[in-house]
Amino acid sequence: MIILIAAAAENNALGKDNELLWHLPDDFKRFKQTTSGHYIIMGRKTFESFPKPLPNRTHVIITRQNDYLVEGCIVVHSLEEAISISPKNEDVFVIGGAEIYSQSIETADKIELTRVHSEFEADAFFPEFNASEWSLMFSEKHFQDEKHKFDFTFETYLKK
Repeated sequence: MIILIAAAAENNALGKDNELLWHLPDDFKRFKQTTSGHYIIMGRKTFESFPKPLPNRTHVIITRQNDYLVEGCIVVHSLEEAISISPKNEDVFVIGGAEIYSQSIETADKIELTRVHSEFEADAFFPEFNASEWSLMFSEKHFQDEKHKFDFTFETYLKK
């Protein structure tokens, strides 16, 4: 399955200046738990926003730069190439950024979305998706608390 995993605000904001707009520890835990042991596909800028590669995951980085190399990671030059080198019988996660989400929304089988219940000024956005083409399979609301500045909802969508 090709699964998009993202946290997006009510206005689909993802980030600004290659940084997240919020800090939600429970979302980080869910991301780690969900993607551990799998291939994760991302754009170069998303990869470069990490302090180091994420443990226990195979990183597939999409870039237009022909000479871009990262030790321990797979570098490709298109979404199609990233998908083709990923295991066919396993879940593969697309983790961003905005351009990679936009390219992959049509081929995705599932969306794991953390909807942050606020709006933000941003320069990267999750793509609009047609709700009639997707079924909401799971929804779990979390309320603001001492560790989470915003209300948010974990949502799982399957393509119809």
